[in-house]
Amino acid sequence: MVHFQEEKGEVLRWSFSKGSFHQPASHVLVITIYNNQWLLTKHKERGLEFPGGKAEKGETIEEAAVREVWEETGGRIENLIFLGEYELNLNGTSYVKAVFFAELADLSVLESYLETNGPVLMEGDILQKRWESQFSFIMQDDIVEIFLKRWNSLQ
Repeated sequence: MVHFQEEKGEVLRWSFSKGSFHQPASHVLVITIYNNQWLLTKHKERGLEFPGGKAEKGETIEEAAVREVWEETGGRIENLIFLGEYELNLNGTSYVKAVFFAELADLSVLESYLETNGPVLMEGDILQKRWESQFSFIMQDDIVEIFLKRWNSLQ
């Protein structure tokens, strides 16, 4: 398990293993690829980011990942791979987020993408592009780089 502090003062601990923290993962972040392009969602307030969110009651973290990708992008996951998890502590509140990599089988057009404006496909080096103004602050967290590098090391 590794600890570090983000610029915003958030204290993060991360691990490439499941169940490394005192509480189970209750949120997901899903690094998604469709047709060799990054699949992002455009959050209505934060901007471009990978799909994710909170697990619903009775839902496994894997089911939450599948559902969040569907609801925010219309993407149907073909291959879901657990990369690790991290714990965020901010102002006395903490939660654990599981990080997955997903390859998508297809994209459907939905009538609503809930809190997002739907899917955005992007080519190129996402680690460089994530600093552009249209990206969410979530994409600029070190944790995104850590798990993208983890995915690359598994290939």
